[in-house]
Amino acid sequence: MPVDVVKTLRWGHDALAAVVEIHPDRPVALQRLGPPGEEPRRLSQPLVEVLIPGEGRAKASPRLSETAVGCRLRYTGAEQGRDGDWHTLRIALRDEVSGLAAEMTLRSFEGVAACQIQVRVTNEGTDPVLLLAVSSFAAGFLGHPVSELDVLSADSEWLGESRWSRRPLRDHIADLNLAAHGQHGRGRFALSSSGTWSSGRHVPMGGLADRRTGQTWLWQIEHNGAWGWETGERLDGVYVVATGPTDADHQWSQTLAAGESFTTVPVSVAVSADGLEDAVAALTAHRRALLRPHPDRSALPVVFNDYMNTLMGDPTTAKLLPLVDAAAAAGAEIFCIDAGWYDDDGAWWDSVGEWEPSRTRFPGGIQEVLGRIREHGMTPGLWLEPEVIGVRSPMADKLPPEAFLQRGGHRLTEHGRHHLDLRHPAAVAHLDQVVDRLVEELGVGYFKLDYNINPGVGTDLDADSAGAGLLACNRAHLAWLDGVLDRHPGLVLENCASGAMRMDYALLSRLNLQSTSDQQDFLRYPPIAVAAPLSMLPEQAASWAYPQPEMTDEELVFTMCTGVLGRLYLSGNLHAMSATQLDLVRAGVSAHRDLRADLVRAVPCWPLGLPGWDDHWLTLGLRAGDTTHLGLWRRPGAAETAVLSLPHLAGRRLQIETVYPGYAEGWGHSWDPLTAELTVTSAITGPTARILKLRSL
Repeated sequence: MPVDVVKTLRWGHDALAAVVEIHPDRPVALQRLGPPGEEPRRLSQPLVEVLIPGEGRAKASPRLSETAVGCRLRYTGAEQGRDGDWHTLRIALRDEVSGLAAEMTLRSFEGVAACQIQVRVTNEGTDPVLLLAVSSFAAGFLGHPVSELDVLSADSEWLGESRWSRRPLRDHIADLNLAAHGQHGRGRFALSSSGTWSSGRHVPMGGLADRRTGQTWLWQIEHNGAWGWETGERLDGVYVVATGPTDADHQWSQTLAAGESFTTVPVSVAVSADGLEDAVAALTAHRRALLRPHPDRSALPVVFNDYMNTLMGDPTTAKLLPLVDAAAAAGAEIFCIDAGWYDDDGAWWDSVGEWEPSRTRFPGGIQEVLGRIREHGMTPGLWLEPEVIGVRSPMADKLPPEAFLQRGGHRLTEHGRHHLDLRHPAAVAHLDQVVDRLVEELGVGYFKLDYNINPGVGTDLDADSAGAGLLACNRAHLAWLDGVLDRHPGLVLENCASGAMRMDYALLSRLNLQSTSDQQDFLRYPPIAVAAPLSMLPEQAASWAYPQPEMTDEELVFTMCTGVLGRLYLSGNLHAMSATQLDLVRAGVSAHRDLRADLVRAVPCWPLGLPGWDDHWLTLGLRAGDTTHLGLWRRPGAAETAVLSLPHLAGRRLQIETVYPGYAEGWGHSWDPLTAELTVTSAITGPTARILKLRSL
């Protein structure tokens, strides 16, 4: 119904409050999103933005802010509800000129200061409408001036994932004295992905934080493909828009015939009135609520993988059997045979796709190795790269051309591989047969799902645009994973893509753990591991610990510490180690297993701030009730002393225990409860690390 008076719509629960203003002559706008208690402010950023070619923007700019359709969308109704522990809100809007209707859905888990947002756009007119962009989330950031705000983002690339930074927003957006001009700005600070590597350039997240008040938003775009977000200055403050693929950035467009709808990718936003770490805690709780139920979520078995700095894709029966025995002795509970298990000729990169065990590598059959794994009580696992078919693979000709991504009638080829299109039933049937055979006939209970190519903007086969084809393929990939887990509910799936090039919560809400990197240099890995719990759940962050016989004891402890405070992901030539070295590895595994119960409820903190890539001292804290688990790494060139800030322990007496390696020689610490500072010293020459447990008395 038409609105003839200004209305205020309030929604939320004890941890989250949203206030929406409904006006007859202005766009519907989110006036507040935060913890309960604060008063809303007058903000004018439209609630939903829709870009179509016949309308464009209300004022020329590269922004996805104040689109013509977005400015005309008017409120037609709302519905609040409850779905178990989830609170829901649906807001209906309509543009009379274009005939487009939009429905925004917000849902928030009880007691968690975060919500997930999606938008569905429907063509209620009679003529087709071409969509060029639709926002998943669009809002003003509480009216704060740019000068008081920091922007958070994370660069990411192969071997250098999750490089988070916090910088003044004014470094990216010039002070143009907009008030003197009476207009909103036209510039923006924007990040986007490329192709199917959702975290190949940047982690699909961002944030804004007020340095003065502590007010913070963190958002994550939950999509296994193309995405973007932007922020910029308006007369009434700062806006944020987050999207999936768009025409300008990703060659995405989609035509809606009369009656057809399009639904955006989900975006989740966590809020805090008390700084970044409080917002991270809210996002951590929200992520746990998003997870598909699975027995692995609480068990968190230790994984040994034979690849990193060990067999490096060259497994054989002779090489694996002693590794299996040593991994079991060290305390591993899953043993994954990585790449190469299907290869007979040593040139497997462009021949993958049938996934049949090699007969030359395993003269007695791969069952001999898998049987040894089971004899030790471990779950057998295999590496798999399901979405690709090598150009030399027999499957390249067995599957129809329509089962592959295409451009202009040609199958896409990247680095010697074609890319399957999981919209096609033949592609799905092939992968289902592979997974079911390996699970049911070989008894595989774990797959490392790798993904080492990026096919670009997408496929134009059966799609309005290459970007629309890719979005449909991304969603078909998720549907395939859901089908696999429906058939095999106990199967453990690792998310890997050349390390962490596809690190997003479309996948991580389904998959059990995330490889955090392919980084082989144990000295360069700690900043990745320390930053990982901002990008994902601590219990999903699988950082490699790859001790080697040639390492000193301190180097061995250093690399083990990198894995202990996450989902321990073990490798290394354990079978060639001395008894003393193997004892150190076993102690690290034991320390990890002792803290697993806390890991699934812990929230991260960074007592030295977010890690810098070249920082000499690095530290990660995991808070769980009265206990804080603390990892400390001192890299070559560091000062002997570091001062850690632990404000959540202010005023408390602490019991401080070195839980790994179990001795404190060469390290010292002192605690000041008044300043909440822990001073740590280490005079050990070379790289050194420790895991501490801090318990309030």
